[in-house]
Amino acid sequence: MSALEGVKVLDLTRVLAGPLCTMILGDMGAEVLKVEPPSGDETRGWGPPHAGDEAAYFLGVNRNKRSIVLDLSTDHDRIELEALIRDCDVLVENYKLGTLSKWGFDDSWFEREVPHVVHCSITGYGPTGPKSHLPGYDFVLQAETGLMSITGDPEGAPTKHGIAMVDITTGLYAAIAVLGALHERSVSGQGQKATVSLYQSGLSLLANVASNYLVSGKPPGRYGNGHPNIVPYRTYAASDGQLALAIGNDKQFARFADIAGHPDWSREPTMATNAQRVENRETVDRLVADVIVSRRVEDWIDILREASIPCGAVRDVGAALADPQSAALDMVRSILHPSAGELSLLGPAFSMSRTPPGIRRPPPTFGEHTDEVLRKSPQIASGSGRSR
Repeated sequence: MSALEGVKVLDLTRVLAGPLCTMILGDMGAEVLKVEPPSGDETRGWGPPHAGDEAAYFLGVNRNKRSIVLDLSTDHDRIELEALIRDCDVLVENYKLGTLSKWGFDDSWFEREVPHVVHCSITGYGPTGPKSHLPGYDFVLQAETGLMSITGDPEGAPTKHGIAMVDITTGLYAAIAVLGALHERSVSGQGQKATVSLYQSGLSLLANVASNYLVSGKPPGRYGNGHPNIVPYRTYAASDGQLALAIGNDKQFARFADIAGHPDWSREPTMATNAQRVENRETVDRLVADVIVSRRVEDWIDILREASIPCGAVRDVGAALADPQSAALDMVRSILHPSAGELSLLGPAFSMSRTPPGIRRPPPTFGEHTDEVLRKSPQIASGSGRSR
């Protein structure tokens, strides 16, 4: 038994935020049907690298789904879409505002014809406001929501994150919203519409930085790998690599000062408390850097972890995926793919004791299940879809 067994999800999304949301629902056991246009989800071509005929990008966010192709510019395929909507529990889409309404599926249609359906709409800028009509792109939203302004070297240019942070967060929020709506439906019997946007997600990622600004009125800056509210909390160069040091309180700093051979630091009026260390960031960082460079990364890790001081090595992606801890958590899994053969994928990032998430299906090939799904659909077979 899976957590979402029996839940049918109609996936009308593409690229990253929407597909990530529906993949998470699929990991929890939902039956996910991915509807693609005749041109396909464009991430199928976002390579190299490729595995078989598929781009690694597409493979990373489309497991546990079936794929069908519909040309929604035609009346015939919109009739088929209507039948699929009537048969689903959840609809997730990331069309521009007004697209579904143009095809006859506006909010009033959902309330009247399919009141049981949870409809999750993912847009760039939300359903209202002067930018609501604009499409959303992660890179642009990282710029517009202030995330780039706080990322990068203090003396350098604003920088984007190494991953599509806004898209990924939006996908997570969308999954959360769907799960909340499904829970409420179990009580009321009614579906509802949930709206998620890249713009709201980007602003939410400002988190403590936004709170700092709202409280102080001072524009936040860039701290490289540093933290705006905690010092020392950044990367430092050891003799053979980079060490991430995360000292979160004064007791940890006192223990670090002892290990560093400078117990007086924890009594210095400019360093004794975190607030003082933040005020004297450059001095503290310089003193800590002069100490860290004297030993190897692994030597520091052994010493600091023994003293319960948070730290870690800065590693590349390959080393992180190969770590025994990644294996212990089953974070890299294998599944057989029709064109790629044995395929390695990231596993689900959470576990559940009674209904564990899992990978039941490989990412589908383009339109792999079109004939199977449309042939078996009783609504379509009976011609119950109504044209508009």
